Amino acid sequence: MFLSLKEIKKEKFRYGLIIGMIVLICYLIFILTSLAMGLAQENTDAIESWNAKSVVLDKDSNISLTQSLISKNEVKNTKLTSKEAYIGQASVVAKDAGKTKESAQFIGLDTNQFIAKKLKLTSGHNIKNDKQIVVDEKFQNDGYKLGSKIKFNSNDTKYTIVGFVKNAKLNVAPVVYGSLTTWKDLKNVKGDFVASAIVSKSSNYKAKNSQLKTYSTTTFINKLPGYSAQNSTFTFMIAFLMVISLIVIAVFLYILTIQKIQNYAVLRAQGIPAKTLVSATISQSVTLVISGLIIGIALTAVTAMALPAAVPMSFNVPILSAVSIGLVFTGLLGSLIPIKIILKVDPVSVIGG
Repeated sequence: MFLSLKEIKKEKFRYGLIIGMIVLICYLIFILTSLAMGLAQENTDAIESWNAKSVVLDKDSNISLTQSLISKNEVKNTKLTSKEAYIGQASVVAKDAGKTKESAQFIGLDTNQFIAKKLKLTSGHNIKNDKQIVVDEKFQNDGYKLGSKIKFNSNDTKYTIVGFVKNAKLNVAPVVYGSLTTWKDLKNVKGDFVASAIVSKSSNYKAKNSQLKTYSTTTFINKLPGYSAQNSTFTFMIAFLMVISLIVIAVFLYILTIQKIQNYAVLRAQGIPAKTLVSATISQSVTLVISGLIIGIALTAVTAMALPAAVPMSFNVPILSAVSIGLVFTGLLGSLIPIKIILKVDPVSVIGG
């Protein structure tokens, strides 16, 4: 450690460039990871807020909430407890004169069931009739207020915003909570249908009808349009960046080792054991990576504060910690390549040459 720190202190510019390169790699990985988690959360925020463990859909819906419709006949023998709730889903465009149109997901609820009762409002109150709605805070950010009256699609009926809820998004669109009666009007379905799905806090809940099938929340989420593809894309991007960082760190350390080969030869001739030189190389690599990591984290934090609220970023400490450990590990792997040169250095041939 002493040798590595002394060398870094002496060659500030050279090692400063290496740290700068590591900073950029760490910064890019942290930003991409945070964006990936932010986008993933915007797909599932509403679902996760329900604390549901299973979802019951029409078995022919291809595990799609949009394609699922549940009729009265299908649930006549199915009992709902305090752990179950009906939801009705419809894609809508919300509009109000002079304000931005919002592409949203309307979720119809039964006010006597657990989802409606457990909505975490940031302002206002819960829905009390078919003409009232509770909306995601994105509406508030775009100029909508408590009492604003909005229309959906080509429907002339006006609905009053009576509450705002935080982080209520589904498929990256803000959620509008209303009544199941309103859902039927927007979905244009007859009275024979009661909901799009049944969600349950129990993972073992089963509907007593062969046309209905229960799925775990994880399976349901993975089938959301674009969700799995998006996560896979970001995962591969981050993995490739980790591999690139490994290669870049290894190349830089290899070049530095080649440049210092005569110094190592002199130290070996003076009786310094190879173990000491190897230890110095590894500690130097770890020092460089950790220094770049700390600066990269600081830059990421500054960027997060500067970005507008519309940019979805999420900072999951356990995941970012795992990424940080992975970067330190790549630094250790990168230091193994020049170690082979140090172990094989011949003081006589190098100094004599």
